[in-house]
Amino acid sequence: MTERPYRTLRAEASDEFVVNKSRFIGFAAPVDSEEGALRYIQSLRDAHRDATHHCYAYIIGRNAGIMRYQDDGEPTGTAGQPIMEVLRQKQLVNCCAVVVRYFGGVLLGAGGLVRAYTKGCAMAVDAAGIALMEPSVRIKAELPYAVWDRVQYQLSTLPVALEDTIYTDQVTATLSLRDRDQLHIEKALAQWSDGRVQITELDRMYYAWPPDEGSA
Repeated sequence: MTERPYRTLRAEASDEFVVNKSRFIGFAAPVDSEEGALRYIQSLRDAHRDATHHCYAYIIGRNAGIMRYQDDGEPTGTAGQPIMEVLRQKQLVNCCAVVVRYFGGVLLGAGGLVRAYTKGCAMAVDAAGIALMEPSVRIKAELPYAVWDRVQYQLSTLPVALEDTIYTDQVTATLSLRDRDQLHIEKALAQWSDGRVQITELDRMYYAWPPDEGSA
C-alpha cells in the first residue's frame, strides 16, 4: 500500500460555551463523504430546530478535494470560514464541524462572531480528538501457550493494536500494525516465540493511530 497517512477526527463529540448571553454549541465528527457530511448537518438542524444559526464547514477526501462552508445567516465571513480555518490549520480531512448558535439578544460584532465560531469549532475538535489514519495491515498470529506470556508482554512495548485473542489448542492473536512496521514486528514475533509463530496476513486498511504514537 503506497497511500499517504492523513489526519481526521477520532470520534463524534461536542462542547459548548456562552458569550454575551448567546449559547454556542460546537459539534465535530468524522465523515467519509459529502453525503455523510450533509446528513450530519441535517441531523443537527433537526435536533436544534430552535437555534438561530447552524454554521458549518466540512472537508472531504484525503487530498481535501471537497471543501464547503456556510454562514447560515451570519454576516459573510464570520462563521463558516472561521470554522473551516480551524479544520485546515489542524490539517484535518474527512470531517465535518457545525457550530449551533442560540442568539441571546446581544450583538457580538464581526470580530466577536469570528472568535466565537472559531472557539466553538476548536472546542469540538479537541473533544473529538485527532486520529492519524495510516496504511496498516491486520495479521493473525498463531503460537503455542508456552511462549504466549512472553510474546504478550513484549507486544505491549510496540505500536501494535491487539484486537482479539482466541484460546483453543493454541493462542490466536489478531493484531493491527502500520505497514511501515510490519517487517520489524513480524521478525520480533518470530524471535520472541523461538520461531514457533505462524503469521497470516488478513487484510490491509487505514487504521486510526494517535498522532503522537511511536513506531517500531
